[in-house]
Amino acid sequence: MNICIFCGSSIGDNPVYQDSVRALGKAIVATNSTLVYGGGNIGLMGVIADEVLNRGGKVIGVIPDFLMQKELGHQGLTQLEVVKSMHERKKRMADLSDAFIALPGGWGTLDELAEILTWKQLNLISQPVGLLNVNNFFDFLCTQMKLMVEEGFLQQHHLDMLIVEKIPQNLLTKLGATAV
Repeated sequence: MNICIFCGSSIGDNPVYQDSVRALGKAIVATNSTLVYGGGNIGLMGVIADEVLNRGGKVIGVIPDFLMQKELGHQGLTQLEVVKSMHERKKRMADLSDAFIALPGGWGTLDELAEILTWKQLNLISQPVGLLNVNNFFDFLCTQMKLMVEEGFLQQHHLDMLIVEKIPQNLLTKLGATAV
Protein backbone atom coordinates (compact mmCIF):
# COMPACT_ATOMS: atom_id res chain seq x y z
CA MET A 1 0.00 0.00 0.00
CA ASN A 2 1.29 3.49 -0.88
CA ILE A 3 0.40 5.96 1.87
CA CYS A 4 0.56 9.66 1.09
CA ILE A 5 1.44 11.93 4.00
CA PHE A 6 0.70 15.65 4.16
CA CYS A 7 2.66 17.32 6.94
CA GLY A 8 4.65 20.33 8.03
CA SER A 9 7.91 21.64 6.66
CA SER A 10 8.56 22.65 10.28
CA ILE A 11 8.86 20.31 13.25
CA GLY A 12 6.64 22.31 15.61
CA ASP A 13 7.48 23.42 19.11
CA ASN A 14 6.43 20.26 20.96
CA PRO A 15 8.53 17.08 20.62
CA VAL A 16 5.31 15.02 20.66
CA TYR A 17 4.89 15.83 16.96
CA GLN A 18 8.23 14.33 15.98
CA ASP A 19 7.61 11.34 18.25
CA SER A 20 4.23 10.60 16.66
CA VAL A 21 5.61 11.04 13.14
CA ARG A 22 8.38 8.55 13.95
CA ALA A 23 5.76 6.13 15.31
CA LEU A 24 3.79 6.51 12.08
CA GLY A 25 6.94 5.87 10.04
CA LYS A 26 7.59 2.72 12.06
CA ALA A 27 4.00 1.58 11.49
CA ILE A 28 4.23 2.25 7.75
CA VAL A 29 7.29 0.00 7.52
CA ALA A 30 5.63 -2.64 9.74
CA THR A 31 2.70 -2.86 7.30
CA ASN A 32 5.11 -3.18 4.36
CA SER A 33 3.70 0.06 2.96
CA THR A 34 5.51 2.75 0.99
CA LEU A 35 5.59 6.40 2.07
CA VAL A 36 4.61 8.95 -0.57
CA TYR A 37 5.19 12.56 0.46
CA GLY A 38 6.29 16.02 -0.69
CA GLY A 39 9.97 15.13 -1.07
CA GLY A 40 11.39 17.59 1.45
CA ASN A 41 14.33 17.11 3.79
CA ILE A 42 13.08 19.54 6.46
CA GLY A 43 10.45 19.59 9.18
CA LEU A 44 8.11 16.70 9.86
CA MET A 45 8.49 15.74 6.19
CA GLY A 46 12.17 15.03 6.70
CA VAL A 47 11.54 13.27 10.02
CA ILE A 48 9.06 10.77 8.59
CA ALA A 49 11.11 10.12 5.45
CA ASP A 50 14.24 9.46 7.54
CA GLU A 51 12.33 7.18 9.92
CA VAL A 52 10.95 5.04 7.10
CA LEU A 53 14.33 4.89 5.36
CA ASN A 54 16.22 4.08 8.59
CA ARG A 55 13.87 1.13 9.11
CA GLY A 56 14.48 -0.20 5.60
CA GLY A 57 11.23 1.07 4.09
CA LYS A 58 10.54 2.66 0.72
CA VAL A 59 9.95 6.39 0.25
CA ILE A 60 8.73 8.18 -2.86
CA GLY A 61 9.06 11.97 -2.82
CA VAL A 62 7.42 14.39 -5.24
CA ILE A 63 8.79 17.94 -5.17
CA PRO A 64 8.30 20.96 -7.42
CA ASP A 65 11.39 22.23 -9.20
CA PHE A 66 11.39 25.62 -7.42
CA LEU A 67 11.73 23.86 -4.04
CA MET A 68 14.39 21.55 -5.40
CA GLN A 69 16.33 24.63 -6.51
CA LYS A 70 16.26 25.85 -2.89
CA GLU A 71 18.03 22.58 -1.95
CA LEU A 72 15.02 21.35 0.04
CA GLY A 73 14.75 17.99 -1.76
CA HIS A 74 15.66 14.87 0.21
CA GLN A 75 18.59 13.20 -1.55
CA GLY A 76 18.37 9.77 0.12
CA LEU A 77 14.93 8.63 -1.04
CA THR A 78 14.06 5.43 -2.83
CA GLN A 79 12.61 7.61 -5.59
CA LEU A 80 12.44 11.40 -6.00
CA GLU A 81 10.31 12.94 -8.74
CA VAL A 82 10.75 16.60 -9.65
CA VAL A 83 7.64 18.24 -11.12
CA LYS A 84 6.86 21.73 -12.43
CA SER A 85 4.28 23.03 -9.93
CA MET A 86 2.58 22.54 -6.60
CA HIS A 87 -0.60 21.46 -8.40
CA GLU A 88 1.32 18.86 -10.40
CA ARG A 89 2.90 17.66 -7.15
CA LYS A 90 -0.50 17.09 -5.50
CA LYS A 91 -1.87 15.35 -8.58
CA ARG A 92 1.17 13.07 -8.86
CA MET A 93 1.07 12.17 -5.17
CA ALA A 94 -2.64 11.32 -5.53
CA ASP A 95 -1.94 9.16 -8.57
CA LEU A 96 0.72 7.23 -6.64
CA SER A 97 -1.28 6.72 -3.43
CA ASP A 98 -3.75 4.21 -2.00
CA ALA A 99 -4.54 6.31 1.10
CA PHE A 100 -3.89 9.78 2.53
CA ILE A 101 -2.98 10.99 6.01
CA ALA A 102 -2.70 14.59 7.18
CA LEU A 103 -0.37 15.26 10.10
CA PRO A 104 0.20 18.54 11.94
CA GLY A 105 1.41 21.32 9.68
CA GLY A 106 0.64 24.79 8.39
CA TRP A 107 -1.01 26.32 5.33
CA GLY A 108 0.42 23.78 2.90
CA THR A 109 -0.90 20.87 4.92
CA LEU A 110 -4.35 22.45 5.18
CA ASP A 111 -4.31 23.14 1.44
CA GLU A 112 -3.42 19.55 0.62
CA LEU A 113 -6.03 18.15 3.02
CA ALA A 114 -8.77 20.46 1.73
CA GLU A 115 -8.00 19.65 -1.89
CA ILE A 116 -7.88 15.88 -1.38
CA LEU A 117 -11.15 15.96 0.60
CA THR A 118 -12.73 18.03 -2.17
CA TRP A 119 -11.53 15.52 -4.78
CA LYS A 120 -13.02 12.71 -2.67
CA GLN A 121 -16.33 14.55 -2.26
CA LEU A 122 -16.49 15.04 -6.04
CA ASN A 123 -15.62 11.35 -6.63
CA LEU A 124 -12.41 12.27 -8.43
CA ILE A 125 -10.59 9.88 -6.08
CA SER A 126 -11.81 6.93 -4.04
CA GLN A 127 -8.89 6.43 -1.63
CA PRO A 128 -9.49 6.82 2.11
CA VAL A 129 -8.39 10.02 3.88
CA GLY A 130 -7.34 10.27 7.51
CA LEU A 131 -6.15 12.76 10.11
CA LEU A 132 -3.60 11.77 12.72
CA ASN A 133 -4.84 13.98 15.54
CA VAL A 134 -1.58 14.23 17.48
CA ASN A 135 -1.79 16.16 20.73
CA ASN A 136 -5.37 17.19 19.79
CA PHE A 137 -3.85 19.33 17.01
CA PHE A 138 -6.91 18.99 14.74
CA ASP A 139 -9.64 19.32 17.40
CA PHE A 140 -10.63 22.85 16.37
CA LEU A 141 -10.56 21.92 12.68
CA CYS A 142 -12.83 18.95 13.39
CA THR A 143 -15.16 21.24 15.37
CA GLN A 144 -15.22 23.64 12.39
CA MET A 145 -16.06 20.77 10.04
CA LYS A 146 -18.96 19.75 12.31
CA LEU A 147 -20.19 23.36 12.25
CA MET A 148 -20.05 23.25 8.44
CA VAL A 149 -22.47 20.30 8.61
CA GLU A 150 -24.71 21.96 11.21
CA GLU A 151 -24.95 25.13 9.12
CA GLY A 152 -25.72 23.26 5.90
CA PHE A 153 -22.45 23.81 4.02
CA LEU A 154 -21.24 20.20 4.20
CA GLN A 155 -23.22 16.99 4.16
CA GLN A 156 -22.71 14.58 7.06
CA HIS A 157 -21.74 11.70 4.75
CA HIS A 158 -18.95 13.86 3.31
CA LEU A 159 -17.63 14.58 6.80
CA ASP A 160 -17.90 10.86 7.59
CA MET A 161 -15.42 10.16 4.77
CA LEU A 162 -12.66 11.58 6.98
CA ILE A 163 -11.11 9.09 9.42
CA VAL A 164 -9.73 10.72 12.58
CA GLU A 165 -7.44 8.81 14.95
CA LYS A 166 -4.84 9.64 17.59
CA ILE A 167 -2.80 6.43 17.32
CA PRO A 168 -0.84 5.77 14.10
CA GLN A 169 -1.42 2.00 14.04
CA ASN A 170 -5.19 2.46 14.51
CA LEU A 171 -5.32 4.97 11.67
CA LEU A 172 -3.38 2.70 9.32
CA THR A 173 -5.70 -0.19 10.15
CA LYS A 174 -8.78 1.92 9.41
CA LEU A 175 -7.19 3.07 6.14
CA GLY A 176 -6.70 -0.54 5.13
CA ALA A 177 -2.97 -1.05 5.74
CA THR A 178 -2.27 -4.38 7.37
CA ALA A 179 0.93 -6.16 8.32
CA VAL A 180 2.22 -8.57 5.72
